[in-house]
Amino acid sequence: MSLQDELTAIQLCLDDLVRTVGRLERSLAQLREAATAPAPIGPAGHAAPVDGVITITEAPYDTTLWTDSDDEGLGVPGRHAP
Repeated sequence: MSLQDELTAIQLCLDDLVRTVGRLERSLAQLREAATAPAPIGPAGHAAPVDGVITITEAPYDTTLWTDSDDEGLGVPGRHAP
């Protein structure tokens, strides 16, 4: 490859990089605008649920759900490592 061909290839890559960075900047600006938009208010004054978001209730924690589970990474009481 001649020097001119290499310079042309580099220029094309740089042009592509500039276009890609421009698209990323526009996408980021749109995401920031969406994040600052107020959440829609649903019934009872709570924010409306968003797809993929799970609402956590204020109910007391039920410890019986975890009575027979192991403490992850800590092992089980009464057992020893091999």
